Amino acid sequence: MRELARALGSGVASSSRIHDAFTKPRLPAWGLLDVLVAELARRVPGGEPAELEVKRFHDLWDAAAADTSPEVAAALEVAAQVAADGDPAEALRLGTQLLAASDLASDDPQRLELRQRLASWRGEAGDAQGAAAEFEELVQERTHLLGYDHPDTLECREELANCRGQAGDPAAAAAAFPVVVQARIRVQGPDHPDTLTARENLAHWQGEAGDPQGAAAAAADVVQDRTRVQGRDDPDTLRARSRLATWQGEAGDPQGAVSAFADLVDHQLRVQGPDHRNTLEAREHLARWRGETGDQEGAASAFADLVRDRTRVQGPDHPDTLEARDGLAHWRGEAGDLEGAVVAFADLVRDRTRVQGPDHPDTLEARDGLARWRGETGDLEGAVVAFADLVRDRTRVQGPDHPRTLTSRHNAAFWRGEAGDPLGAVAAFADLVNDQIRVHGPDHRDTLDAQDVLAYWKKEAK
Repeated sequence: MRELARALGSGVASSSRIHDAFTKPRLPAWGLLDVLVAELARRVPGGEPAELEVKRFHDLWDAAAADTSPEVAAALEVAAQVAADGDPAEALRLGTQLLAASDLASDDPQRLELRQRLASWRGEAGDAQGAAAEFEELVQERTHLLGYDHPDTLECREELANCRGQAGDPAAAAAAFPVVVQARIRVQGPDHPDTLTARENLAHWQGEAGDPQGAAAAAADVVQDRTRVQGRDDPDTLRARSRLATWQGEAGDPQGAVSAFADLVDHQLRVQGPDHRNTLEAREHLARWRGETGDQEGAASAFADLVRDRTRVQGPDHPDTLEARDGLAHWRGEAGDLEGAVVAFADLVRDRTRVQGPDHPDTLEARDGLARWRGETGDLEGAVVAFADLVRDRTRVQGPDHPRTLTSRHNAAFWRGEAGDPLGAVAAFADLVNDQIRVHGPDHRDTLDAQDVLAYWKKEAK
C-alpha cells in the first residue's frame, strides 16, 4: 500500500485510503480507482494497455455503482416520468429534493446522473442560463473523472452547447458543435446514432445563427445518413426529416416545407399512429408552413384541430397543447380575426402563467403575441405599454443581449412609431441597430431588418 501511495505521488492518496479501497465493502470512489488501475496495469508485463484496463474497470464500476442505491434509481425514474409528462419544473423540484436527501459520494455515477437530469430539467423549465452553468460544471467533473472523450463527458458537452444556444447565443452553440461532432466520430464512429444526433444539432444551431441555407444542406446530409444507417421508419430518421423540412422553409421555400411536412405526417401516421407525440408535432409544423405560404385560414383551421387532439391526448396544460394554442391564436389574427387573437392570447398568457410561471420563456412569448395583436386592433398605446413591460421583463429574465429581448425591443420601437412618436422610434431603432451589430454582426437578418425599419421611421420623422 505504501509503495502504491509513493508511486501515485504526494497528495493523491494515502496508504490507508488505498488499503480501504481494497478491503472495505463500500464501493471506492472512481477517482481513486482510476489511478490505481492505471498504476497496477502498467506493472503487468505484457498486459493490456493501461487505458484499456481503465475503461474495462470503469464499465465494471458503473455496473456496481448502479446497484448501490436502488431507492435513488426508483425515485429518479419517478421524476423523469413527471418531466416526460410535461412538467419539468415539478421534476426539477423532486430531483432537487432527492439530491439533497441522498448520501451519495460526489463522484458516484448515480449522483452525477441525477445532477445531469436536473440540469436538463432546469433548461426545459425555462432557465437555459442556469442549465448551461450546471452543465459547465458537469463537463469539468466528468472530464476529470472519466476523460475528455468518454461518452458521458461528450453528452454533457453536447447538452452544454445546446443550453448556450437556448440561452440566446446560437453562434456559441454553432461554434461548439463541430468539436463535439469530431470527438463523437473519433470515439464512436461516423454512423453511431449519437454522432448523427450531434450533426443534427450542429445543423440546427447553424440555422439559428443565421445560415438557414447551410442548415438545410447539413440537415439533408443527416437525413441521408440516418436513412442508410437506421432505416426510413426509425424515429430518429423521422425527426431528422422534420428538421430538414423546417430549414427548407426557413431558407425561403415555404411551399417545399409544406410538401415535406405533408409527406412526413403521412409517414408518421403509418409508423407511429395518429396520437403519437411526433405525429402531432409534424402536424403542427405543417399547419405553420401552410400559413407561411399564404393560407392563413387553412393554418388556423389546422391548429384548431391540433389543439383539440393535443388536449385529448396530452391534456389541456401540457406544454405542447399550450404551444398549439399559441399557433391557433396567431393564425386567427393573420386570417383577419384580430379581436379573436387578442382574446386567445390573453387566455393563453393566463394559463401559461399558471402552469409554467410568469418568467418562463413561453409565457413571455405569449405576452409578445398579446401585445402585437392589441396593436393590430388599434390599441396602439396599449401595445406600446405592453411591449415596454415585456422588454423590461425579458431583460431581467433572459438578459439584454438575448435574441428575444432584442426582438421585443424591435417591436416596442415599431409600435412607438405607430402610436405617433416617430422620433422616439428613430432613437430606439438606432440604439437597437448598434446592439444588433454588436451581438449578431452587420449581416444578420435581424440587424438588416432593424436597419430597414430605422430608415422607414427616419423618413416618417421628417
